[in-house]
Amino acid sequence: MSSILLLFLCLFIGIGLQRVRNFPKNTAIVLNQYILYVALPAMALYYLPKIKLSWDLLLPASVAWIAFGLSFLLFSYLGKINNWSKKLTGCLIITSGLGNTSFVGIPVVQALYGDDGLNTLIIIDLPGTFVALSTVGVLVATMYSNQKGTDESILKKMMSFPPLIAFFIGMILVVFQIDFPQALSDTFKQLSATVSPIALISVGYQLKFKTYGKHFKFLFLGLSYQLIVLPFIILGLFYFVLGKTDLATKVCIIEAAMAPMITGSILASTYGLKPELSNMMVGYGIPVSFITLAGWYFLIEYVVI
Repeated sequence: MSSILLLFLCLFIGIGLQRVRNFPKNTAIVLNQYILYVALPAMALYYLPKIKLSWDLLLPASVAWIAFGLSFLLFSYLGKINNWSKKLTGCLIITSGLGNTSFVGIPVVQALYGDDGLNTLIIIDLPGTFVALSTVGVLVATMYSNQKGTDESILKKMMSFPPLIAFFIGMILVVFQIDFPQALSDTFKQLSATVSPIALISVGYQLKFKTYGKHFKFLFLGLSYQLIVLPFIILGLFYFVLGKTDLATKVCIIEAAMAPMITGSILASTYGLKPELSNMMVGYGIPVSFITLAGWYFLIEYVVI
């Protein structure tokens, strides 16, 4: 419960800080850069070395890739037939295709399924959502922004993305079954704990309620895909097609129904992909998701599985 309260408290703190004149206008930019360059890499370096490789990891890890792939196909198609701007299309692809599988996912899954559910959550989040953000997320952000460049420069941006570098380091440690010394690992853990509150404060600081009207249509489209369509697809694939009924399957469906990813919103904002809409996706998506998640939990536990 305290983790869920922290989500809303930090969001409202960010909104409140808009009225504090002493805060510089680039506060959100600085907070976002801290998350991308410090806190998020620390999270990868703490959690990844503790993962044990096995074939059982493939199905949970696929959730994020299915989510992003379908988001790309859907919104690139809608953008083309409706003549949307590249920035709008890129914003919806990223914010709808990347779920909040950790910051919101951890307290929700722990409350519903206990610590056993967290074992599946880590696989969905790190090899799944985290890597998707660091690779195809950065690729889409670069392609749909006004930043021009060759294939070589885009690849360079991807490979120089700090969270991705940290992921590669972490995976090397996984392969060789090596972890950092306890003191250093604890330091990474403490730094990674700052991601959620700072990210939410940044999102709250950028929310501008007076500009919301023109974006509500796209907000509805993005959240409908993220909170309703995607979990239905994962339910159909995992349960009806593959016949999976275990705890991992339930966690995968709940994780697929999470609100848009905070750092995905930050990535979109950093690249100039409709910052107002990207922040709306998180600002509205998190509270709305608690309602839809309750519906999905009831469906999974008492109707389907």
